[in-house]
Amino acid sequence: MSSVANADPSRPKLVVGIVVDQLRTDYIEYLQTYFSERGFRRLMKDGVYMQDVDFKVSSLDAPSATAMIYTGSYPSQTGVPSAMVYDHSSRKRQPALADSKTLGNFTNDAFSAESLRLSTLSDEIAVDGAGFAAIYSFSPDPQQSIIMAGHAGTSACWINNTSGNWATTTYYKSLPQPVSSRNYSYSVGSRIDTMQWKPSINIKEFPGLPNQKKMYPFRHTFSRSDKDVYNKFTTSPMVNAEITDVAIECLKTLKPGASGNTIDMLNIGYTVAPFKFVNDGDFRAELTDSYLRLDKQLQRLFDAIDKYVGAGNTLIWVCSTGYYNDAVVDDKKYRIPTGEFSIKRAESLLNAYLSALHGNADYIDAIKDNQIYFNHKLLEEKGLKISDVVADARSFIAKMSGISDAYTLNDILSPSTPELERLRLSIDPKLGGDIYVLFHPGWTVIDDVEYPSVSHPVRETPILSPAFIMGPGVTPKKIERSVDATALAPTLAGVLRIRSPNGAVSKPLLVK
Repeated sequence: MSSVANADPSRPKLVVGIVVDQLRTDYIEYLQTYFSERGFRRLMKDGVYMQDVDFKVSSLDAPSATAMIYTGSYPSQTGVPSAMVYDHSSRKRQPALADSKTLGNFTNDAFSAESLRLSTLSDEIAVDGAGFAAIYSFSPDPQQSIIMAGHAGTSACWINNTSGNWATTTYYKSLPQPVSSRNYSYSVGSRIDTMQWKPSINIKEFPGLPNQKKMYPFRHTFSRSDKDVYNKFTTSPMVNAEITDVAIECLKTLKPGASGNTIDMLNIGYTVAPFKFVNDGDFRAELTDSYLRLDKQLQRLFDAIDKYVGAGNTLIWVCSTGYYNDAVVDDKKYRIPTGEFSIKRAESLLNAYLSALHGNADYIDAIKDNQIYFNHKLLEEKGLKISDVVADARSFIAKMSGISDAYTLNDILSPSTPELERLRLSIDPKLGGDIYVLFHPGWTVIDDVEYPSVSHPVRETPILSPAFIMGPGVTPKKIERSVDATALAPTLAGVLRIRSPNGAVSKPLLVK
């Protein structure tokens, strides 16, 4: 029965979902004595604290991880295997949720949830409320915000990376009034030149830093003349304060959770990703400060929830995106084995090799994001068996310097090892390439097919990723065993007594 028809006072009035990009368990544990009582420590004391949320897949990013969390399924099925996917018709990468049928509001970018194949926790809350639930999302990233709002959300808002304005898409309703007003009266763009990021406490109090890092405290400014200024802003902890400001204004003005007849939802995307714009490649001080600043934003947000909705009326959950990208090019003085892998050269050599075997032609459409895409139309016209050509290419490229291994799509779809099983869960066979390559850690992959070239250092960084659930009916406890990330959505659905997302693959946890 719909909650509109029969409101249940035992259910929360508001669900607040918080996804923190690259949040690490060890940093929370390490810095907990520096935190306030009303931020991370409140989550650890009053909620279910999962220390090890296992995403079980390879090559995560913020959108693909967020889709996993909200659908309860793996990237191979969600429609969002990564932030960018390869489009065979244009032979270019494009955002996974790009949608030319929609228009941007305060942006030229066009996105929608159409390519998100499964229902989300947000969608199920909308269905439970018979379409009357208010569901808002605020994040630095457009695709993450859309995934959190789902197909049935009220509004998904993000920060435009070219103007600093809050933006949305015509797939949803227009920008919420307080957010639209902020664009005109107090936009990020109007303040960007005045912002600076420096240690929030005396850097000498930072734990784990060598003395030379404490002698010269960092200071980052955001110059309007810098073409990357908004990218720098949205990947710094300064963006978390902006998101908290907007979320609090939403709580104050739009009053989600106030009707009492539906469960409303507020979704928030924060970041503690390593800040890659440091001068020396060492971002440990900035990373520590990111956690200290995030704790303050959580405190502000929780205090506002208590004030405007009430702790007894709100279910709050927090989850990491499950990966950590700290890859940088190490200084040559350390003599760590390395090398450079040129995508342009690899394409040329592979085409030459296949031409020698099967006749002169351009067999390779592209090599993007560890995947090799073949020109299937050409192979069909030449009467070649695709699997034979792919097998030839695999044996050739696997011997290239910088490649540690290569797998065909058939290998991945019939996994025989744990590594292949991770790839099976990671790669969408409808969007993926014909061959998946693994690069040697320490090497730098240079995509120099187009100008300007883009470099990507390769590094494996396994981490423990946390999650928290806090609210009425949830018994505080610490779960030290590994928890599948796909169990989070069914668990929350169970607490709310609503349906799980339609593609959820894990059973819910008992948290009461």
